[in-house]
Amino acid sequence: MSAVRTQREEVERSLASGDVRKALELSQALLALDPVNAESLTLRAAALMADDKPDAAVDLLLAAASVDASPRVLGTLAMCQVAASDLSAAVKTFRAVLAERPEDFVCRLAYAESLENLGKADEALPEYFHAVNAAQRQGRWLSDASTGPAMRERVKRAMDVIDDGRLGMFERALQPHIDAFGPDSMARVSKALQVYLGAQAEPARDPRQRPKFFWMPDVPATPFFDGGQFAWYPVLEAATSAIQEELGEVLEGSSKLEPFLQIDSKQMEEEYLAGDAQSRSWDAFFFYRHGKHFDDTRATCPKTSSILAQLPLTHIAGHAPEVLFSVLAPQTHIKPHYGVTNTRVVTHLPLMIPEGDCRLVVGGVEHPWQEGRCVTFDDTFLHEAWNRTGQRRVVLILDTWNPHLTAEECIALKALVESIGDFNRRAHVQ
Repeated sequence: MSAVRTQREEVERSLASGDVRKALELSQALLALDPVNAESLTLRAAALMADDKPDAAVDLLLAAASVDASPRVLGTLAMCQVAASDLSAAVKTFRAVLAERPEDFVCRLAYAESLENLGKADEALPEYFHAVNAAQRQGRWLSDASTGPAMRERVKRAMDVIDDGRLGMFERALQPHIDAFGPDSMARVSKALQVYLGAQAEPARDPRQRPKFFWMPDVPATPFFDGGQFAWYPVLEAATSAIQEELGEVLEGSSKLEPFLQIDSKQMEEEYLAGDAQSRSWDAFFFYRHGKHFDDTRATCPKTSSILAQLPLTHIAGHAPEVLFSVLAPQTHIKPHYGVTNTRVVTHLPLMIPEGDCRLVVGGVEHPWQEGRCVTFDDTFLHEAWNRTGQRRVVLILDTWNPHLTAEECIALKALVESIGDFNRRAHVQ
């Protein structure tokens, strides 16, 4: 085996130095020594590719893949199939590689290019987006300095395809609403889309406000809202006792609660929660999460569910509403953080508020909860909450549209955000 290993190293050196003739000679001799080994077949295929013979390289790599169908061999095969202009075969091979190595951004970029060249631009777009995002998460393709010279033009073109493709896609999602309601009524939504995509510079905003996902410019910056802006407050507040009764049943069966953060590591939890690492907790009983309704909650809390059905919750598939009993353990601090969008606002109905230092802070303004008294705020402002008492704190949390939006804007935003969410899921991007 030492002779085979030495011969492989000689082939690799010849390829690295650009001596194609020698690489061809040595790789042919290597196959005489080691005719069925995938690594030797792959080196011979590399020499054939360097000699501009992709069809012959593909034949060898198909043989190599029959022995070793590893991502390394299949990835090389796919690249050779592209060079041989067999894009349909390349696409199938790329899919097999990416099933094993989904974050292989170079392979995914070539896959996207192949789809596009096959006339499948709609399929290619999320793959381009996935490739660039995967690379940038790993510190690559952020600039010329972090992009290899051989890849720079391809990466820049991919970014242009992404920019043009996403803009066109989301503008098509918005267009029916522009047609229905008129361009003036959709001006703020259109501007928000341009800002979201980076096609327009972000206007100045309140420095306390930092939306993590989607920001609607020209909407008044309002940390806390006046209760008179929500006609449904009296309905919800009048049901406080009934909701508290059902909350008591939930708390008695504590197995119905789950961690709000869904984080296993106490170290990662440190980013979000402060307090005694052994006893701190932020638990939840969900009625909705990311827009998904949990049917079993209706049986557990029928009165609360009936009240929720009367409220104008923000319904966006895959995104909203988020409705839950939020249970904050004694001596637990939810650290300062930002929400995702100012197009919807968060309401708390306080249900169990212990005496002592237990409050909400939004945009630097403190608010002590009062049982049965709703409070609504824009969580894209820096906000935090703490319970520095010896008992649990529980509030009902729910999402509704920002009252500064028009009904027409809400309709358009629902369609637009669902379109964005659908695309991001296709691109496997959070």
